[in-house]
Amino acid sequence: MIRVLVQTILLGVASLALLQTGVAAQCDTLVIMTETQNQYDGNITSETLIPINGLDFVITFDSPVNSLSYWEGGVEKIDDTHFRITNQNFYETGSYVSVHFQAHYDEGTRPNVVSVSLNGQEACDGSLQWTTVTPFTNPCAATGMGKYDYSQVLCMSILFYEAQRSGHLPEDQRVTPWRWDSALDDGSDVGHDLTGGYYDAGDHVKFGFPMAYTATVLAWGLIDFAEGYEKAGQTEYGRAAVKWATDYFLKAHTAEYELYGQVGSGDIDHRFWGRPEDMHMERPSMKIDRSAPGTELACETAAALAAASIVFKDVDSAYAAEMLDVAKELYAFGDEYRLAYHESITDAGNFYRSWSGYGDELLWGALWLYRATEDATYLTKAQAAWDEFTLDEGALQFSWDDKKAGAYALGSLVDPSNTIYEEALKAFLSYLKTEAQYTPGGLVYLDAWGSNRHAANVAFLSLFAAKYGDPADAAANTEWATGQLGYILGDFGHSFVVGYGVDPPTRPHHRSSSCPIPPQSCLKDNWGQNQPGPNPHTLYGALVGGPDGNDGYTDVRTDYQHNEVACDYNAAFSGALAAMVEVS
Repeated sequence: MIRVLVQTILLGVASLALLQTGVAAQCDTLVIMTETQNQYDGNITSETLIPINGLDFVITFDSPVNSLSYWEGGVEKIDDTHFRITNQNFYETGSYVSVHFQAHYDEGTRPNVVSVSLNGQEACDGSLQWTTVTPFTNPCAATGMGKYDYSQVLCMSILFYEAQRSGHLPEDQRVTPWRWDSALDDGSDVGHDLTGGYYDAGDHVKFGFPMAYTATVLAWGLIDFAEGYEKAGQTEYGRAAVKWATDYFLKAHTAEYELYGQVGSGDIDHRFWGRPEDMHMERPSMKIDRSAPGTELACETAAALAAASIVFKDVDSAYAAEMLDVAKELYAFGDEYRLAYHESITDAGNFYRSWSGYGDELLWGALWLYRATEDATYLTKAQAAWDEFTLDEGALQFSWDDKKAGAYALGSLVDPSNTIYEEALKAFLSYLKTEAQYTPGGLVYLDAWGSNRHAANVAFLSLFAAKYGDPADAAANTEWATGQLGYILGDFGHSFVVGYGVDPPTRPHHRSSSCPIPPQSCLKDNWGQNQPGPNPHTLYGALVGGPDGNDGYTDVRTDYQHNEVACDYNAAFSGALAAMVEVS
């Protein structure tokens, strides 16, 4: 369970009390963050009013505690009900201190904190001078929707994108206080304002290619499962998530044949485990232009802007028109100057090389531009790409790399007279049900890297087909997709969504949420990456990579294959959740 934080300061020589509201019969200045049958996480957080050179305080419980875990310093067991916590960190005035501990006890004997003493001063009786700090708690309320609360999870999935924001954060930013303005110099090396956009995953590079895919698919969910977004009360938040990306794309399009497609070097960035607010490394800006083109990047960004123009055409027609104009330019650029984008932005080749080639982006971008413009020229271009690149073959997934299966679904809706799309979509969905690999627990296993993401992506396509495709297949497509989302949300014993459901991940591979406030301890000896406890901040709504082919999964921060999060992981997942809201 989550409790609202009320945080305190102890004044005195090198003294600090950091405490919060809790439950009845326990110290009013401590918050219980999460709880199971035999352990709970307590958190004590505050802003310092004076310099603090190390913490030393004693916690008293009203019944025996077997052990206490504290990952940033030392723990001494005085006796069964008294524990001392210490660390040697220095905290400047105005910095934030977070003390996160875990109490372990016998099942059914839940101990309450009845006293917290710092330098001999009692912090639970209200006699000390206090201050309060606005905490970050889950703003996505439960709605009581059946076995799985799809509305709440949709809210949380969209909330995750606020944690990934780069640049100057808006006044209505909900993920606070641990996310602040960051990377405000992006683009200064090339004389352009390239602030904004999204950090890709657990790292802080802005990779334009998967970011564009993310925006396209988020927009797709808002368009074709609009009723689900409305019922969940998430339409405005969904639009804001798309716009944070598209605003950045408009900045990055600096000339007709010029698009900045990456900010930050993957190798340099990955050597830093800390918050984006504390980055000081070089963040080079990389582009495509006529002398160094990139078809996948140009056409996927065109698709994102075209799809977003549909989302915004009835709420901000001028913005929608601006995006559509740029989408046309970028598609023409990608079509006219054809080259794999990693050959121009070579750093992307080690991280987001498009192994499927650029034929699928030429098809995908053309279909989105047709949907946005109703200009039949784009259907002709889509057919040309289909024929040239034999795009009816080889679809084994739907992802930031390979858009073929997504194009089958989109084409079946926008060009229904051309049966190639419907036939290809049916064949792909049949493959998923009858030929694809599954884990023993029932997750369709399309890739070892981010298996949950791939299952959610194709669940979205199956739900799309259930709504817009052959009515005879609708029930089977819905049932299959429901099973995939059920696995992700908890059918196999635990949730894979941070902050939601039974036994969710608490240690996602994510630098920012792994760093306490102040961040000094995160950087010291790579503490934020290696400490064994939960991340100090809950990354609500993030979908982690997922299990291996035998359902194996361990909540370990360093396992980026199975426990990292990424913007593209939550994109189709959000749309699938909106679809489930519609049918629930």
